[in-house]
Amino acid sequence: MNQDIFDQYKDIQARRADFPILQREVYGRPLVYLDNAATTQKPRCVVEAMADEYYNVNANVHRGVHFLSQQATDLHEQARERVRKFLNARSTNEIIFTRGTTESINLLAFSFGEKFCQAGDEIVVSQLEHHSNIVPWQMLCERKGMSLRVIPMNDDGTLCADQLPALLTDRTRLVAVAHASNVMGTISPLAEIINAAHSRGIPVLVDGAQSAPHQKIDVQALGCDFFAFSGHKAYGPTGVGVLYGKENLLEQLPPYQGGGEMIKNVTFERTTYNDLPYRFEAGTPDYVGTHALAVALDYLDAVGMDRIQAYERLLTDYAVEQLRGIDGLEIYGHAGVSGAAAGTSEPVVSFNVPPFHHLDIGTLLDFQGVAVRTGHHCAEPLMHRLGVLGTVRASFAFYNTPQEVDTLVAAIEIAKQKLQKKSK
Repeated sequence: MNQDIFDQYKDIQARRADFPILQREVYGRPLVYLDNAATTQKPRCVVEAMADEYYNVNANVHRGVHFLSQQATDLHEQARERVRKFLNARSTNEIIFTRGTTESINLLAFSFGEKFCQAGDEIVVSQLEHHSNIVPWQMLCERKGMSLRVIPMNDDGTLCADQLPALLTDRTRLVAVAHASNVMGTISPLAEIINAAHSRGIPVLVDGAQSAPHQKIDVQALGCDFFAFSGHKAYGPTGVGVLYGKENLLEQLPPYQGGGEMIKNVTFERTTYNDLPYRFEAGTPDYVGTHALAVALDYLDAVGMDRIQAYERLLTDYAVEQLRGIDGLEIYGHAGVSGAAAGTSEPVVSFNVPPFHHLDIGTLLDFQGVAVRTGHHCAEPLMHRLGVLGTVRASFAFYNTPQEVDTLVAAIEIAKQKLQKKSK
């Protein structure tokens, strides 16, 4: 390892002290947490912000004239503005709070489907998608008598974006695509996809669950019509997410759920719905969580999204290089394996060590203190394309270190030795 390359990021590595959980041990070994694509750990400031609000501010938002309610409302709406700034949306009317990326996509699948879709119409997704960006559209297709079309994947894990124009027809109503694969980290060619769709007047949803924590997001520069991400993958709390949508499109969509907050007037004869964004936020929101999300985004800005991206790509390239030195290990679709340029993926590396089962490898890594994810990663169609049942996935955050990569590599070698002995 060339430590000099990493020394320029000592300020980022020092941020590990902000995450108390990284100092703990599992099975008597220091924790090496490499499951960040599933959820990131939380800096102390995020947890303290939640505790402070529960202890000192807690009151339901938007509905009270008393001091605490107004203070909680201010924090909640300041969080909406913070998210708007994070995404560079035009207006807070374009920022809808949800429970996460999954609910954001389900919200859109229902409301967009009710407004714009009918029997015979089509939705286009890609072969890289997480189930959360497949199943809601399948449910819409079943409900409306529509069909799902799929952008295929090349053998190197990149999308066949050049095939998208042939998939688009007069019946295509939406293209829904992941910004980055949660299995391989592959970044989709969004400019090409969005331009192809917009040339035919078709809106585009971007699933940003795996990109928002790792790179600067500018929805206006991307030109996407909708963008979804989860707070818990961006160092914020669980149970809070965001759906961005262009205001002119959101204004046309019916509510996803009914109840309090999303109404203007209710009688037994008729209900009129609230203005944006509240018409999509029925019930009491997680106002403590939204405030904590804002604190997490402030924290990311303090670290620096550009520096986070540069460091994580350096760390991922180092991990790929070291993993490729393990005899028999197979990496799936990652830049640097297929000859693609470095830095064209997010910090996710999926691999197998044939003939051993991914679960066995993952379990033995866990006993050595290394936390990775195993299985199909909620991307079974992608597993079918790769011809595997599942993979071992190591996913990195800016608080991970090259020394932890070395620990991962050494742990895999030990796991291999144990499994080889067992198989004899």
